[in-house]
Amino acid sequence: VLLVESGGGLVQAGDSLRLSCAASGRTFTTYAVGWFRSAPGKEREFVATISMNGGVTHYASSAKGRFAISRDKTRNTVSLQMNNLKPEDTGVYYCAARVVGSDWDQGYEYGYWGQGTQVTVSS
Repeated sequence: VLLVESGGGLVQAGDSLRLSCAASGRTFTTYAVGWFRSAPGKEREFVATISMNGGVTHYASSAKGRFAISRDKTRNTVSLQMNNLKPEDTGVYYCAARVVGSDWDQGYEYGYWGQGTQVTVSS
């Protein structure tokens, strides 16, 4: 499956952004999807994940209450709504797809990755 992210940009602290991950190649609903982010000098970190049917979601503690992951089966997309953004949210955001695995917050569980979209939050 080919993944393409979009929706990143430069915003101020407190603003919102909606990232989108579009899939092609295979039916997206056969994959669970996660969002990760990486920043200079930091390891890649898990942000959120959603199950194949969209019924189960998990968030990093830093994202809980501010971010919401969802999927649109008709459009073959997964979105990440990010509210009340903070400067520490700055980074390149990647969507990734996995078929199986219970370590949903670990990058090694995901076999497919997009190219990333830059999110920059100024203070």
